[in-house]
Amino acid sequence: MNNEAWLAERTFHHSNFWDIKWLVEEKQRQGLTISLCLPTYNEEKTIGKEIVILKSELRDRYPLLDEIAVIDSGSSDRTLEIAASFGADTYLAEEQLTECGNHRGKGENLWKALYLLKGDIIVYVDSDINNIHPRFVYGLIGPLIKDPEIHYVKAFYDRPLAFSGGLRPTGGGRVTEILTRPMFSLFYPELTSILQPLSGEYAGRRSILEQIPFPVGYGVETAMLIDIYEKLGMSAFAQTDLDTRHHRNQETIALGRMSFGILRTMFNRLTRAQRANFQEELPKIMRQFNVQNGEFEQVEYFIEEIERPPIIEIDAYMQKFHPELQAAGP
Repeated sequence: MNNEAWLAERTFHHSNFWDIKWLVEEKQRQGLTISLCLPTYNEEKTIGKEIVILKSELRDRYPLLDEIAVIDSGSSDRTLEIAASFGADTYLAEEQLTECGNHRGKGENLWKALYLLKGDIIVYVDSDINNIHPRFVYGLIGPLIKDPEIHYVKAFYDRPLAFSGGLRPTGGGRVTEILTRPMFSLFYPELTSILQPLSGEYAGRRSILEQIPFPVGYGVETAMLIDIYEKLGMSAFAQTDLDTRHHRNQETIALGRMSFGILRTMFNRLTRAQRANFQEELPKIMRQFNVQNGEFEQVEYFIEEIERPPIIEIDAYMQKFHPELQAAGP
């Protein structure tokens, strides 16, 4: 399937899946369970609204979701208290899978969600969305229910190509257009069809998510795309236009650190595939500058991009989800 054919066949609009009742009926017919994971870190301003809207429409009114869980990185605000009060299951990441230790980062939360949640399909939605709407969930679930050949669905919104009826300027976020898309164009040209590779909303089948490693930091979205692509090819992917997404924007200096982490993640995969060879280990220090009163101060950030192994390699996970395989032994 070439890029044009893939775009035509695997790019959806959330309105294609407006009939939530049909989604529920088809989900039940297929015997699927679906879990929503909301990774958080100090999101008290938005988490309550997200849970209220998604729970009322997609659990209470229509039982599309079997569980809604907040997995937190150690918030210092009232994120967990608010989430629990509105009916979400809440977990502190550092208290889960303690035998594996703990690392701070969104990817850590996503990885541990595979152990904590029961769904055959896991939907990941960021917790800082000001214009949250059920489409952020059913728009991602829809393609997975519609087509068993689809294993992973990515969101796009706001700026990308016009699949919603009206023309919008092309392009994803700043890091996407300056870093990720050029790198994909060089090394993974088929993945350039993913309009917003770094979007924070996506859904996948457990059967593939359990087989891939998870960087705990900035590189987790990039890693997911590359690793699933290498295992299953472009036929495993779809993407859904969610129209608009309102959230806080990061400063350019913060995006520089994000880019550093993404580059390390991508180079790790190029090295693993023997498509790049570095004489020495890549540095883990990102250097930036602060300027105050005409004085320049260099600031160093240690960005390692630790990766969690495929969770199917963890004994506790195997005992919980694949006891028959563990009992059979090697």
